[in-house]
Amino acid sequence: MTIRINNDLSKSRSQTASSRLRDFVVNSSPGEDMSRPSHFRLRTSEGSVLVIVLWMALGLVSITLYFASSMTLELRAADNRVSSLSANQAIEAGARYVESVLTTFATNGAVPDVSGYLSEDVPVGDAHFWLIGRAGDNAAQMQPDQVFFGLIDEGSKLNLNYASTTLLGNLTNVTPELAANIYDWCHTNSTPSQNGDGPMVYAQFQPGYLCKQGPFETVDELRLVYPMDLETLIGEDANRNGALDPSETDTNRNGVVDPGLVEFVTVYSREPNTRPDGSQRINVSRVSTGNAQLTELLRTNLSSARFATVGLAIGLISPPSRNGPGQQQQRPTTPTPTTTRSFSSPLAFYLASGMTADEFAPIGNALTVASGSFIHGRINVNTASLAVLACLVQGDSAQVQQLVAYRQSYPDKLTSIAWVVDALGRNNATRLAQNDYLTTQSYQFTADIAAVGPYGRGYQRVRFVFDTTSGTPQIVYRQDLSGLGWALGRYVRRDILMASSQRN
Repeated sequence: MTIRINNDLSKSRSQTASSRLRDFVVNSSPGEDMSRPSHFRLRTSEGSVLVIVLWMALGLVSITLYFASSMTLELRAADNRVSSLSANQAIEAGARYVESVLTTFATNGAVPDVSGYLSEDVPVGDAHFWLIGRAGDNAAQMQPDQVFFGLIDEGSKLNLNYASTTLLGNLTNVTPELAANIYDWCHTNSTPSQNGDGPMVYAQFQPGYLCKQGPFETVDELRLVYPMDLETLIGEDANRNGALDPSETDTNRNGVVDPGLVEFVTVYSREPNTRPDGSQRINVSRVSTGNAQLTELLRTNLSSARFATVGLAIGLISPPSRNGPGQQQQRPTTPTPTTTRSFSSPLAFYLASGMTADEFAPIGNALTVASGSFIHGRINVNTASLAVLACLVQGDSAQVQQLVAYRQSYPDKLTSIAWVVDALGRNNATRLAQNDYLTTQSYQFTADIAAVGPYGRGYQRVRFVFDTTSGTPQIVYRQDLSGLGWALGRYVRRDILMASSQRN
């Protein structure tokens, strides 16, 4: 009996062990080490789940950070777009403001005084605009890296379509070859000018092109003229703001920016061949005795005695007849036309007349030697730069300094071109009078408008050229210069950063 009970107990234990082994095999994963304890296998399974959860959490965090960064970038991009739109609107507002300034202050060829209008940090909503100008005679008061603000007088430059090779050749860095080729580019010549290469020189390029032999339409067209290069065209002023910026190279290490040819030439300058009241100017290229219009002009502005003297000097009045001995000479009269005198320019007329500068001032702008509706190629000697003045006086630096010193010392005397005679002397002025190059009026102005949006973002820059010859300012040229980079100088940048930090 005892033996049987023990056998049954052994059998029961054997069956129980087999059942457990079968359950373990069934419930175990393939490859699992079944020799390990069950509690160790349970902990391994829990660790795997934890790792998976951590990886999922890391993925979700990464996605969250990615979308957060994306949204931040989109927000900044949207903010920049809004700032850019604000800057663009500020530029349009600036153009309208300049139109108003020219309508008010630039009448009858007058050049607006920079102190009479706003030109820097002008608010338009949350945006601001600046008019990038040129210092001119104020350069001595400016730092080399400081930008001057104001309008630019296009009438103070050489007109490419009307300048002679002599004038062009007197410009800095312009070789006789380049001057001749510039002249030939805009004129139809059967033979090349002296020192020129001729129209066939452009066929050697790949691809080749033709010499235009027609008027320049923009100053940038100079890039097509052989042998023009960027150094000659723009000089050291890469962003064309008239200042030496940190990003620009001072090649000759003179501490100032040396501009290129684009600063001294234009294609827009012209003035109407009419007087302020709309009537035609009086042509004095040929003065005959008895000229009714000229007689009326001089009689209106001169005394009788001075009219007689001036009229006799310019050939408007015939000299008195000479009587016999003991007989009194007859006073000058105004007989029928019998003589004619020719004058190459109003300045030549002034020199011959013997008038004073004050006497010539009210009549100077009523005279012309040109026919047609407009007078082309004149240079406003009141606002011309040193380089352009040097062209007029054949590169004589002493005469340039005389002109600059006079217009700085006597700003109230610049009402007509007669001041040039007082500044240079009669002999030097006579050489200038051989061509009709001088004027004191300007009808075209450049508004180089740069703007930023809120917090100094969204920088934009557009260059406008306004023509006032019709009485109403009209935009004749528009060029986006934003791609040239920041042109407001480091001082404006500093002020913008300071203002932004104060707002924050």
